[in-house]
Amino acid sequence: MHQSCLAGLSGLCQVTEHLYLSNGRAANDSSQVTRSGITCIINATENKPSSCPPPGVDYIHIPLSDSPAFPLIDHFDEVADKIHTNAESGGRTLVHCNAGVSRSAALCMAYLMKHRGVTLLEAHRLVRTCRPVVRPNNGFWKQLIQYEVELRGGNSVRIVSSSMGEIPDIYEEEAKNMMPL
Repeated sequence: MHQSCLAGLSGLCQVTEHLYLSNGRAANDSSQVTRSGITCIINATENKPSSCPPPGVDYIHIPLSDSPAFPLIDHFDEVADKIHTNAESGGRTLVHCNAGVSRSAALCMAYLMKHRGVTLLEAHRLVRTCRPVVRPNNGFWKQLIQYEVELRGGNSVRIVSSSMGEIPDIYEEEAKNMMPL
């Protein structure tokens, strides 16, 4: 799989040949969208932007809250299948939320698990390689773990207790490094 984010964190980050991830600002930059060959935009924010997508770009708004209690899992299949269908026809999908950190990242990870056959741990690594600021909220992590169990019959990430509260075990090392000496 190909990872690049030449435009930096303010631009569109390429997760796979057919999947991009960004914040809302980059998603609303029609020159970046056109330059990257985006054919479908999935807006995972609560509000629709005032600007229109470039001509010929399929636009889907799924009003999602960044609350840990929000049932994001209810949208995993719908979004993953849309990305997959678009990719099969040679299209490129951009998934975005406000910051490109939690909602959109979780949706991209769900797609990678369902249609690329990777574990949640691998999906997180892939997404974080191209966009290092990715950090779904704990509620979304719990839902991603549940989704991985549904898809694969097991889980590659666990929620553990730490000095920072409950966190995914992949963040344990970060939590230890943040502890005062």
